[in-house]
Amino acid sequence: MKRTWISTVALVPAVALVFAVIAFAKDAPTTENGDDAVTQQGFVPIFNGSDLKGWEGDPKLWSVQDGVIVGQTSDEDPIEYNTFLKWTLGEVDDFELKLEYRITSGNSGVQIRSFDLEQPYAVGGYQADIDADLVHTGLNYGEKFRGILARRGQKAVVNEEGKPEVTGSLGDPEELASHINKDGWNSYHIIAKGNHFTYKINDVVMSELTDEDTDTRRRSGLLAFQLHKGPAMKVEFRNIELKRLPLEDLKKVIFVAGPPSHGPGQHEHNAGCLLASRLLNENLSDRVLATPYLNGWPSDPTAFQNVDALVMFSDGQTRHVGYWHRRQVTHLAKQGVGIGAIHYAVEMLPDESNQALISWIGGAFEVNYSVNPHWTAEFKELPNHPVANGVAPFSIEDEWYFNMRFAPDMEGVTPILTAVPPDSTMDRPDGHHSGNPEVRKMVAEKQPQHVCWVYDREDGGRGFGFTGTHFHENWRNDNFRKVLMNAICWISKAEVPENGVETPTPTEEEMNANLDPKPEKKPK
Repeated sequence: MKRTWISTVALVPAVALVFAVIAFAKDAPTTENGDDAVTQQGFVPIFNGSDLKGWEGDPKLWSVQDGVIVGQTSDEDPIEYNTFLKWTLGEVDDFELKLEYRITSGNSGVQIRSFDLEQPYAVGGYQADIDADLVHTGLNYGEKFRGILARRGQKAVVNEEGKPEVTGSLGDPEELASHINKDGWNSYHIIAKGNHFTYKINDVVMSELTDEDTDTRRRSGLLAFQLHKGPAMKVEFRNIELKRLPLEDLKKVIFVAGPPSHGPGQHEHNAGCLLASRLLNENLSDRVLATPYLNGWPSDPTAFQNVDALVMFSDGQTRHVGYWHRRQVTHLAKQGVGIGAIHYAVEMLPDESNQALISWIGGAFEVNYSVNPHWTAEFKELPNHPVANGVAPFSIEDEWYFNMRFAPDMEGVTPILTAVPPDSTMDRPDGHHSGNPEVRKMVAEKQPQHVCWVYDREDGGRGFGFTGTHFHENWRNDNFRKVLMNAICWISKAEVPENGVETPTPTEEEMNANLDPKPEKKPK
């Protein structure tokens, strides 16, 4: 039985590589222009025309009929508050949205950059208004968010106090309404770029808003459709297409978190990515916009259209979130997108997949070469590099991987965290991850090992590898956390502050937020 188990394990890399080749070749969706590209550019459908997959709302009120999303209320069972159908595959930041709508009664709207409210299926935020009587259609409304911001026919600015001021005219509201088909289908084109919003109906600009309220305005959030409380109403949506726009004033960082794996407090991929995203958005909002995608590779077909940096935190080998999407990650890297890998995500499989990983981040864990013991690393000196800005010497216990396989001659690689592993790291017998004669000699000779590094790629992009973060609790160490925040900022090509990215130490409540339900047994 024991020999059979070892033989099966030995076959895993070879079998995985066969399947990887197949997936690698197929990982290339076609763009709207028919090009064989791995990241779809231009407008992409976000409604499949057959069901509400990727959308969430009260199933009593929302349905798909003849390829159309239908929202409908009744006088017999009226709704008590405004309710919404939310797009669940991602959030929107800078974008263009095109859709067609038809409303036969009542009031509706398209929510953008919005936020959840306490009641089920309720959201607040910017709204592109729609109503059957053409009183409000085309205006920019703040649902639970400051009220009317720009009426139809207005150019308006929301000042620092949150008050809208009319700054220009787009035409007479009644004349503009004449371009709207009251009883039939209309096209709605919504453009959100920075703090500027333009709403067009049937190619006619209906309203424009510039939001200067820096305390309240929103740069990203939910996309949703509204059903308004009151008399029975019906609204329909079809041909819904989204295109993300480059962020001209910020760097866009996407976190991709892997699904749950290890025991409680370990490999908290989702909680770690949510925490890092929030800390960046709250403390570096003038330089970075961070967006987390949880539990695996994004289903959002527009996810990577405007990305500046991709950070992956997941298990490794074939469970690595990027393993079956290497062609897409390589495509992003060639476009100059920064690539980061945290903990087990620095490992794929020997040969082809690990070579891809090394080409993105400059190093990788190699089975039967690298090791993964738990030990307390003492980082006594830091290099003169932006990722070390503001970081003081520190020590911390983690599952620090070492003896990594780096790019040839360390070309482009700069070590950030380096320590000497103690003899206790070699207590385990030789194995795929635990030891080998070469690494035992290095430890005996007290050779320093690099456990975090950055990479200047030949394509002009940047990468980093960080082997710690096995323990979720380590995010509370201010220097540990600052290295990660600095590295994420650096690979996005946002300027790292002179004292590093300063973030408050997370509270116990914040650390316990978003923890994964965990399997009973460790998978490896």
